[in-house]
Amino acid sequence: MTASAVDLVRDAWDAACERVALAATKAGRADDAVAILLATKTVPGLAIRAAIAAGANLIGENRVQEMVAKAPELTDVPHETHLIGPLQRNKARAAAGIATCIQTVADSRIAERLSNLTAAPLSVMIQVNTSNEASKSGCHPDEALDLAGAVAALPGLRVTGFMTIGLNSPSVRDVAESFRVLRRIRDRAQTSGLPDASQLSMGMSADLEIAIAEGATMVRLGSAVFGPREG
Repeated sequence: MTASAVDLVRDAWDAACERVALAATKAGRADDAVAILLATKTVPGLAIRAAIAAGANLIGENRVQEMVAKAPELTDVPHETHLIGPLQRNKARAAAGIATCIQTVADSRIAERLSNLTAAPLSVMIQVNTSNEASKSGCHPDEALDLAGAVAALPGLRVTGFMTIGLNSPSVRDVAESFRVLRRIRDRAQTSGLPDASQLSMGMSADLEIAIAEGATMVRLGSAVFGPREG
């Protein structure tokens, strides 16, 4: 990776941090209230290392195979790896061995599989399809609280929050409502015996301002830092 390419990643990271901080301030929140998780699908290890050197410490992979392949390149730099793509049962062992957090638990079967594979607490989030789009993964909003309670009761798992992908729509109001649904679920969970389930992973490069205004605690940014995705 050339020095100029490293500079581009560093500058993009700084700009993303400023954008997130500004959105938080406009929403009446502290400028450091929202964490940035780098969505690193198809992003090479050297570019990820450049972002970590610039200050990033959270990365998110969509594919377990890609997460496993990149892990050796990143062992010497401090970071957490989250799985932000769908998890199949036959990939659960590999995911549990590397990921700090699985953000895409959407049914009890995969949760039970993860529970059987880990002795130490593994952080998980419940993925909710708040937009009711067939193209998106996640449990139905009406099922989210019961699923969160069932997952939290499994040994070896700790429910830290909820995750969603916002509605694909030009309507800011409708996109905001898809995020608002997740916030309401989180709020109800915290008053229903799940006080640790505080995180709201929602918002990406195109809609992070809307998500932050609706309470996101973590936004997932890829193109804002690494440019257009390849593949």
